[in-house]
Amino acid sequence: MNKQELQEKYRKPKVPHEWRGASLPSRLVSTFFGAGMLPKMPGTWGSLAAAALAYPMALCTIWFLPAALIIFFGAIPFVNRAMRDTKTEDPGWIVIDEVCGQWAALAFVPPALIVERPWLLVVAFALFRLFDILKPLGIHRFEKFPQGWGVMADDLLGGLYAGILMAALAAVL
Repeated sequence: MNKQELQEKYRKPKVPHEWRGASLPSRLVSTFFGAGMLPKMPGTWGSLAAAALAYPMALCTIWFLPAALIIFFGAIPFVNRAMRDTKTEDPGWIVIDEVCGQWAALAFVPPALIVERPWLLVVAFALFRLFDILKPLGIHRFEKFPQGWGVMADDLLGGLYAGILMAALAAVL
């Protein structure tokens, strides 16, 4: 690569072109306030952002299942709008579904246990990412739901599967 090509490459915005077509509210919610715009592996960045917020949420004794369900139902209109505005289907920069799934992975672990043993956040993160990437046990079927439902549902289910394993782990601690 010559110097001019390198300069051009790094001058280009890191934001996918299609993202610019979405309304500001749908951008903010769908990307989880920009986490989905970070380079490479946007789903992992979205999950990390959710995991980073999980500890302070646990300190406030916020339960994760209600939080995941609020995100699930609340985000669907924003995801629908973002996909409609940008004429895309489940683009990588939409990561609010990862937030929902990550918090669902913590749904059956008492917040006090998370505060006492923060390493559980790492385990929940790894389990959710595993279910999100591999989509075993019928998770992939949920991607076929229409519009935002499909974007959100597979991650919620993957998170709940991870949550079942987390509950088993929490039970033996």
